[in-house]
Amino acid sequence: MSNPEDYHVGWICALHTEYVAARAMLDDRHDELDYISIHDDNHYTLGRIGKHNVVIAVMPDGEYGTATAAGVAKDMLHSFPNVRIGLMVGIGGGAPSKKNDIRLGDIVVSAPRDGLGGVFQYDFGKTIQGKTFQTTRFLNQPPASIRGALNGLRAQHDEDGHRIEVTIDEAFKNKPNLRERYQRRGASNDMLYQSSFVHPDPEELCAEICATSSSMLVQRLERTDISKIHYGLIASANQLMKNAEVRDRLAAEKNVLCFEMEAAGLMNHFPCLVVRGICDYSDTHKNKEWQGYAAMTAAAYAKDLLLQIPQKRVEAEKKISEVVSEVNRNVLEVKTVVGHLQTDHHLDKVKQWLSSPDPSINLNKALGQRHEGSGQWLLVSKAYSAWKAERNSFMWLNGIPGCGKTILSSTVIKDLESTKSSQSTLYFYFDFTDTAKQSLDGALRSLINQLSHKNPDTWECLNRLYSSCKNGWEQPNTQSLAKTFQDMIQQAGETWIVLDALDECPNREESSDGGFLSWIKRLQDPELNVHTLVTSRPEQDITSAFTRWIQNAKIISLQSNEVNDDIHKEGL
Repeated sequence: MSNPEDYHVGWICALHTEYVAARAMLDDRHDELDYISIHDDNHYTLGRIGKHNVVIAVMPDGEYGTATAAGVAKDMLHSFPNVRIGLMVGIGGGAPSKKNDIRLGDIVVSAPRDGLGGVFQYDFGKTIQGKTFQTTRFLNQPPASIRGALNGLRAQHDEDGHRIEVTIDEAFKNKPNLRERYQRRGASNDMLYQSSFVHPDPEELCAEICATSSSMLVQRLERTDISKIHYGLIASANQLMKNAEVRDRLAAEKNVLCFEMEAAGLMNHFPCLVVRGICDYSDTHKNKEWQGYAAMTAAAYAKDLLLQIPQKRVEAEKKISEVVSEVNRNVLEVKTVVGHLQTDHHLDKVKQWLSSPDPSINLNKALGQRHEGSGQWLLVSKAYSAWKAERNSFMWLNGIPGCGKTILSSTVIKDLESTKSSQSTLYFYFDFTDTAKQSLDGALRSLINQLSHKNPDTWECLNRLYSSCKNGWEQPNTQSLAKTFQDMIQQAGETWIVLDALDECPNREESSDGGFLSWIKRLQDPELNVHTLVTSRPEQDITSAFTRWIQNAKIISLQSNEVNDDIHKEGL
């Protein structure tokens, strides 16, 4: 019995006719495998071409298209794990043009052109309806040993001509029963009709009802060569191409030479060379008369190519299963990177939409005016330590203009950011010189922006707000911003908020839903764990509100000796 690990060349066929032609090219037949997985539906023929052990597989009868091709390739690689080079060989529809004189019985070999892979998949439905072509994927290139042998064979053909007919004749001598069905048809049976001429009746043979329409034939010069070999792009879709006008457009726009239905299914499963014998012109005048000979020409070319490749070169190639695994890993890595880029791009778009004021400008200005050691009296005080330690705590630092409130705010922020609380330290400076920093709306936008940046777990809350505003086409109201920020705090957990110069916020009424004092009061919700520190002048409304909410121990009037010492240090 044959050993599946001895086979390094995988050859896939879609049709019975292609399978017969491929088997006819074997120099020797090998015994069948003793065991094949019950989940492997392929039928295999094993044999030798030159010094290469070849496994040939055919799709299940009546099943065509990209999905079936993918399944055949997967099963083959599972049953024959050492396959290192792949071939997809069979028939296809030609795309003749003034540039490419393609005729029935010619051979098209997939080869990269103009930066495109040798085979590309296109969206057939959009092609027909939208009059345009959408390229969706490209076939992975075959191994270097095949590409090298392909160039060598081309050079040999240019110098001495090809041996396709010789190879086919040798196959007929070994299998004489094939000659009648698989031999070449006469040139009189090779008719190319004008693209606008549609086959009148699907029930009637083209030779009977179209052959008399000689005025609709494309006039072509006689050929000296029986068959020619063309190298270039093969178009693959999951439906049969039988529209001459669409064929011509793809040939003109992409320089396509051939159409077929299976190769696109191999793109991520079976890097291979695709070889197609031309059996029709991808139009409504399709018939099966040339299929046998076209299958033989493609198989003969594949055999001649294999004979160009040294056995050692094949054995040196990576296993196709390893190549596929590597490609899939790379695709996953690319998708991951792209996903991150898309996320970053979306995040930037949301941040731009949020349009939040930047309080770091005020912080940096205050830090530039602060002397080392300033505000240490506050950081070592019992009140400050309790504010940091107690759950849902509140502190109010108040004083007249110029008493150092902003310097103290900056000192507190730097202290918080230097400890474990840095990931949830938020701050905002009200500023009478900047209208964007004089409202609850502006403060909320800034705090939301900071928290989403520092704690990625809160990003989804902001994204929901963005989506609710028609993905950025509308702006949120203050109530929506407040609700989003509260949701973010609940997601983030313990949070520290420093608000400087509250007296410079004109809309701070405690009774108003949109007022800042009302919002600060709502932050004292027992379900939250927010440490809030506010500085301001002792304005009547602020004093009245805060004295009702908090203990006197958490209200510090900045008129003490420690503050005076700080002011003296700063020269204020």
